[in-house]
Amino acid sequence: MAIISVQTRFDEPLPTIRGNAEYQRSFAELEVIDHLITSSEIEDEVISYWLDLAQQRKDSRCAKDGRKSKPLTYKEQVAVQERAQQAFRAAILRKLEKTSLRVFCRDVARAPLLQWFCRINRFGSDVKVFGKSTLENYEKDIPLELIQKLEGLLLKAGLSDSVGGNNKLGLEQPIAVDSCYLDTTCIKANIHFPVDWLLLRDAVRSLMLAVNLIRRCGLKNRMPESPEDFIRRINKLSIEMTHARRKADSRKKRKEILRKMKRLVRMVRKHAQRHYDLLARYWQNTEWSRKQAEQVMKRIENIIAKLPQAQKQAHERIIGERQVKNQDKILSMYEDDVRVIVRHKAGAEVEFGNTLILAEQENGLVIDWQLFKDQAPADSKLIPSTVERLQAKLGKDTLGLLGTDRGFDSKANRDLLALCNIFNGMCPRNPKTLKELLEDPRFRQAQKRRSQTEARISILTRCFAGTPMLQKGFEHREQHIGISVLAHNLWVLARMVIAQRKERERKKAA
Repeated sequence: MAIISVQTRFDEPLPTIRGNAEYQRSFAELEVIDHLITSSEIEDEVISYWLDLAQQRKDSRCAKDGRKSKPLTYKEQVAVQERAQQAFRAAILRKLEKTSLRVFCRDVARAPLLQWFCRINRFGSDVKVFGKSTLENYEKDIPLELIQKLEGLLLKAGLSDSVGGNNKLGLEQPIAVDSCYLDTTCIKANIHFPVDWLLLRDAVRSLMLAVNLIRRCGLKNRMPESPEDFIRRINKLSIEMTHARRKADSRKKRKEILRKMKRLVRMVRKHAQRHYDLLARYWQNTEWSRKQAEQVMKRIENIIAKLPQAQKQAHERIIGERQVKNQDKILSMYEDDVRVIVRHKAGAEVEFGNTLILAEQENGLVIDWQLFKDQAPADSKLIPSTVERLQAKLGKDTLGLLGTDRGFDSKANRDLLALCNIFNGMCPRNPKTLKELLEDPRFRQAQKRRSQTEARISILTRCFAGTPMLQKGFEHREQHIGISVLAHNLWVLARMVIAQRKERERKKAA
């Protein structure tokens, strides 16, 4: 669908703030990012996508009601465009502000500068600020495919040749992508350490909370205790299990407590199943809609389906005193796509989440990334697919250097880089070979620059994506990694533009 022309609306003038360097720096960055979003045409792409989505939803409603489908009216198109613009800018700004949904919405309501960036401080009208639930829905309506397309458009705009002294984004020179630096990290999921008996506690707690909801709606089955009492009992057993380690007969005591837990879990599971059946049969007698009832039923289904595996795992490790393979472990009752990632690093021997591979260019722009849903291959196995993606994005002959740490080194990768005519900046595993290569100034510089990729990963994960990520489900985490990368690249480009402006002013003053 083509984007329609809309009369530009005036914004309320921003108040003049003096004497606060931090505010001035933030204002300058947002002003440049606003220019980058407009000049790179990524906002037009978002609006076009939202218009198509709105038309599809209207067609679906018409088909459901048996009516003939009609195109969006002018008024509907304008509303969709404004909402798309607001949603996209709010999603980017929240990553830049590094705040939660609730805090961000409150800050936007307070700050005229944030309202201006989100395009909600229109002249002559009341300021209507979205709530946290609305903002969450906005972010979910920006799919990963669209985010990756926007990343490509932004990179393409940065690569464009200079026109009149500046390129499309206002940079004096196009960004360089001939050198690329890779590294991997773990994107931690928001789960507690997967202790076996704690999984049983999670199961009891979740099932009894769901049962409590059903009973409050008037659907009850006989229980010897209230749901709160069952939760209290499993918590008490958990405390006993924690303190059993300090006793002389700790192994025997822990086995005894686990058997009590298993008996309690079996009882709780039966009560949850009976209440599930009641809700499935008589949900019309409650105040819930069908979807609300199904949501509660899905909670119970999810836990009951995982309980046998969680019980077997706890039995094998505590009573049987046998190891369980990583691929057979259940790490969370709520997150299905979490993996055990062995890092062998200080303070992070083992992490729980998903592997992320990240490629950055000389200035720190992230030009490629991939988040793995399943267990990721070894680092050395990731080079061929990464080189293929980079060549597809940048051009076959563009990439001239690839720098990595020693984990990526292998004979197959060295041969691949030689075949593709890419300078090998990978740190070799052999110390003698490393000593010889360090005599080469280009290799030495590549390794010196490669070390900064560790800091880039820390900036992306800690300041933009969050660690652990609070989003539920792999798809949402992958989507927010994409938004974080896009916001990060806009931030990096804005700092580059501001630095070039300051350098020009300094030269003029001199």
